[in-house]
Amino acid sequence: MRLDAVADTPPAPAGDDSPASPERVAEVLELIRPMIQADGGDVELIAVGDDGVVQIRLLGACIGCPSAAITLQSGIERNLKAHIPSITAVKAID
Repeated sequence: MRLDAVADTPPAPAGDDSPASPERVAEVLELIRPMIQADGGDVELIAVGDDGVVQIRLLGACIGCPSAAITLQSGIERNLKAHIPSITAVKAID
């Protein structure tokens, strides 16, 4: 699965330290979701903390997939951080 780039929305400008809102995180996840769904998985936004930590739940084929950790870090977290620099981490919960 390639989550290398999400071209539909430009990354945040350098120096943008606006807080991560659940609405903005959801927008970026909507851009990533089709690539995850193409492999039979999905992602659900659970919470966005004041500390910039985003909690998500991986669904479908992502559950138990050996590549889920790579998808989370290299795909989802990298894209969210590129679009919303105030995000500090993305954590999957059960």
